[in-house]
This record gives sequence, structure tokens and C-alpha cells, in this order.
Amino acid sequence: MPRQLHITNGNSLAENILELGIKGDIVNWREMLCEGPTTYELGTPEYINLRTTFLKRYYQINPEEYEEKFLQELHKLDTIKDTDEIILWFEFDLFSHINMIAAISRLLENKVEVPVYLVCSKKLKGEKEFQPLSQLSLKHLKNHFDQKIHLDPDDLEMANLIWQYYNEENPLKLKGMIKQKSNFEYLSSCIRTHIERFPSSTTGLNTIETNILRLIKQNNISSSNQLLGYSIQYQGYFGYGERQIQRLLDKLKQFYTLENDRIILTKQGEEALIGSRNFYQDLKNNDSFGGVKMYDFLYDSESHNILKL
Repeated sequence: MPRQLHITNGNSLAENILELGIKGDIVNWREMLCEGPTTYELGTPEYINLRTTFLKRYYQINPEEYEEKFLQELHKLDTIKDTDEIILWFEFDLFSHINMIAAISRLLENKVEVPVYLVCSKKLKGEKEFQPLSQLSLKHLKNHFDQKIHLDPDDLEMANLIWQYYNEENPLKLKGMIKQKSNFEYLSSCIRTHIERFPSSTTGLNTIETNILRLIKQNNISSSNQLLGYSIQYQGYFGYGERQIQRLLDKLKQFYTLENDRIILTKQGEEALIGSRNFYQDLKNNDSFGGVKMYDFLYDSESHNILKL
């Protein structure tokens, strides 16, 4: 039996792997690198300052907690010993894939030369929705593990290059990677999803923000909690967690209101949804994705191009 190291995207998945009785050490990747500023090299003083400042401001995660929950796990990848295989356990969405390519970059930085495999969530036969790995039955999770995908050197180098581009100031480089062939089934979709996070050239809202307004318009939503639930359930490839979605809902407060026990769009919400008014200046802030400021670029939904301001 090969000696394995498992890199997992979250606590519950790590617990399920243990419950399955799969042998090996586990590194639990507790980060959300898809949001906020990052640097190509993980764990440097610059990186730690950027991440802890961002996470404390928006998610009340203090530096001591970050050290314990992420940095200590990250450093386990610097001293890999007695390992024959590395198994990556990551979901199909943008949230997980950004974490995954960062983890692969760290492995390459440390010149790890053992085979690397990927266990990724996918749509099971007969299922209408993607099932996250953490929500699969142990039987189905074992099936995913048994059908894990071998990542060849070209796959690993591609992931590393995408992580490098993610940390640069020009997202057009990332757009050029969408059509690259690889053993990552969902990587192209995740890059497209990332590109659509830049504000629309027509409305100033991005794709997920517009989708939230559409959910309000099309559904009878009676409370903030229900809106949060809908927004989480119907977000597509973003993979955002509850706190990330709540932050989006807070940002969009001017576009909806509660009236007669139903959340409805305000005048501004209607204008944004039909594209009759641009709210770029109202929404503009200093949010970053990796190495780029969100509001330094615009996304054109007709051409699928991104334009630098």
C-alpha cells in the first residue's frame, strides 16, 4: 500500500476521509484565496500581512487564528517525508480551484517528485446537481477516490502558471488559459467564472451580483435568511461560503428591500437588472482578486472580453 499525503479543502472532508479508513497524513487547506489580495509565494511576510489584514477586516479572523488554521498546515508541505503519493481533494468550483492551484504551486516550489492525484467532485449518474465531496455518502466518496485522476507534469506546471497569472495585474493572461487542455475537468469553467467577477461594462455589477438580483425578481423570497439560502444554492461555479455571500448581500443593499413580507427589487435593482443604468461608481471599492483590483477592469458579456480602465 503506497504511503499517501492527503490535501483536503475543509474540515468536514478531512473527517470523512478518516471515517473511510483511508491511510495517510492529512493537510487541511483552510483558506479562501479566491477573495482578497494574495501573492504568488505563500507564507512570506508580505503574503501574511496582506491576508491577515484582509481576513480580519472582512471576516473577523485574527492573525493568531490564521497562523493556527492555515500557516501551520501550509508548513507541513515544506517537510514532506516518507510519502509515495499526494492526493488532492478539491471541489469543482472557483473557491476550491484557486486553493488547489496554490497548493500545487507550493508542492512544485518544494520540488516534490512523487505522483500527484486529484479527487474532484463531479455530477454522479442520475444526479441533477453537483454534489460536493463533503456531502457525498462514504460509499460515493470511496468511488471518487478509487477513480482519482493522475495529474501529469504538464498539468502541474499549468496549475502553477495559472496561480502565477492570478497574482499578476493582468487578468487577460488568465483568459488566454481557458482553452488549454488538461486533466482538470473544471479548470476552464473556473477561469471563466473568475473573469466574470469583474464588473459589467453595462451595469457595474458582476455576474454573481446580477444573478442575486435575478433570484429576487424570479422567486417569492420572504426573508434575508431565505435570500442567503437561495444565493448560496444557485451560485453556479463560484463556490462561495455563507459569509462570502452575506458580504455580497450587504454590498447590494441599495438594490432590494423587504416589503409586505417579500424581498423585492428597488428602482435601482430594476435598472441594474435590465441594464438601463450603470452603478460602477456606486459600487466601486478596493476589493482585490489575487494581484488585481476588481474595479480596474470591466467585463463585456457580449464579447466575453475584459477591458482595462
